[in-house]
Amino acid sequence: MLNLEHYQAIIFDMDGTLLDTMPSHLDAWRLTAEHYGLPFDKRWIHSMGGMPSVKIAAVVLKHAGSDVSPQTVANFKLKTFKAMPINAKPIPHTLSVMEAYLGRKPMAIGTGSIRESAKRLLEHAGLLEHFDCLVTSDDVAQHKPNPDTFLIAAQLMQAKPKHCIVFEDTMLGLQAAHAGGMDCYLVTSGGFEFHPAAKN
Repeated sequence: MLNLEHYQAIIFDMDGTLLDTMPSHLDAWRLTAEHYGLPFDKRWIHSMGGMPSVKIAAVVLKHAGSDVSPQTVANFKLKTFKAMPINAKPIPHTLSVMEAYLGRKPMAIGTGSIRESAKRLLEHAGLLEHFDCLVTSDDVAQHKPNPDTFLIAAQLMQAKPKHCIVFEDTMLGLQAAHAGGMDCYLVTSGGFEFHPAAKN
């Protein structure tokens, strides 16, 4: 078990970090790409995990040279994802960390998902009530790799950013944590990789 005693608070990303939702998100993006005749590269889309759908859509559309509205594409993807059966099982080794510090340290979710989707998935997994705050793409103007999501979570938990630890599964999330001066554990299929923030 990870020793997080020296941190004031813990921040978890949701998709691909706490909940195994990425396969469903990728399926929704594949169907969206097929609908609009856009290129689909699973690894490329996965690498943008943490960005809201409208920003991912904007990147894909620009790459494809398409003049379709990013919001139109994002709305289709969100509608497609919502229509799928909920498949959001907790990722065991991340869940074990959450359970170990439940009631001992304040904990937050900092996700690139919209609030409606995040609440639905966390409630389905029976986890929403365990978090002190939920920061979603609806709550920030500058999304990952900008640090705003995590900085707001730290502020809501009344913790200094440098005393928070972030759990993430993408490089964008890692960049966001470090931009906020926070240490980060990358969640991998086999466990965790520790990436400390640069200390001034």
